Amino acid sequence: MEIDIEKLYELYFMKVYSYVMTLSKNQSTAEEITQNTFFKAMQSRQSHKGQSSELTWLCAIAKNMYIDEYRKRTRQNAIDDIEGIESNDSVETNIENDDSSYRIHCILHSLEEPYKEVFHLRVFGELSFKTIGKIFGKTENWARVTYHRARLKIRERIDEK
Repeated sequence: MEIDIEKLYELYFMKVYSYVMTLSKNQSTAEEITQNTFFKAMQSRQSHKGQSSELTWLCAIAKNMYIDEYRKRTRQNAIDDIEGIESNDSVETNIENDDSSYRIHCILHSLEEPYKEVFHLRVFGELSFKTIGKIFGKTENWARVTYHRARLKIRERIDEK
């Protein structure tokens, strides 16, 4: 199945850009990730087996590229934070905060779908439940319940550790 990238670009650029914009909340980041999404789609067009719509496939690529960019920036910010720690802050406090944050991210990473993505879109993407429901082709109420269940699962796993 040969995919015409120019056609995909014309049809879906604004939809993919809007999706990335809701994730990043930054115009230049959204533009860069959207452009890179179509470039990656062009490189890997043979891997699209048609099991999902073209828009879903493009949004999955965009989401993964956003996550990669987010991780890269988070690492850079962590380095900047370490360099900027004030001498009156206790090292123990900073280590405890980092450890707690690390544990939560590990729990979130191990969370099963759709809980992981719904939680991520709500917390990090700051999307409304209505928008999250639309992304999944479900109702706003489904998004609320799924988010609530994700929070409960995270809390249970935190209590276990």
